[in-house]
Amino acid sequence: MYFVIVLILFLILWTVAIAGLSFAPWVPSKKHDFERIFKLANLKPGEIFYDLGCGTGKVVIYAHKKFKAKSIGLEIALPFYCICKCKQIFNPGVNFKYKNLYKEDLSRADVIYFFGTPKTINEKLKAKLEREVKKGARIISYVFAINNWSPAVVSKPDDSAVPIYLYLR
Repeated sequence: MYFVIVLILFLILWTVAIAGLSFAPWVPSKKHDFERIFKLANLKPGEIFYDLGCGTGKVVIYAHKKFKAKSIGLEIALPFYCICKCKQIFNPGVNFKYKNLYKEDLSRADVIYFFGTPKTINEKLKAKLEREVKKGARIISYVFAINNWSPAVVSKPDDSAVPIYLYLR
């Protein structure tokens, strides 16, 4: 029995490690930054909003509740995905997928939001976005810029604030 418990814990923690290595460690978006994020997003009712690596799902839920968007969160770390699915019970209309973000078709997205490390953004995600994202979509990167892309807006109101980048395709 002890072996089974250890094995289950190992597998759960392994998914968190995989998520951290494949895109970014879990760093939750700050609630006080939501207003800046969504001002840049200019999200409208019925639009499709993606959070790539949604963690506990709070940005996805906020997008759905505040803007009536079709909100989709992708998460590969099993503990966070389970938290999202529990939250989904109380927030019908949001959609959480246990999925590697690199395997999701983003071609229908109107707004894509993410926090990634500079390496994974520029070596992996950037090419996917260039291939799949439709014209007119808004891409929002929390904290780190996308190399060789010109942001339409960089929100950084003061020295203590993290930058938030808006890119238009």
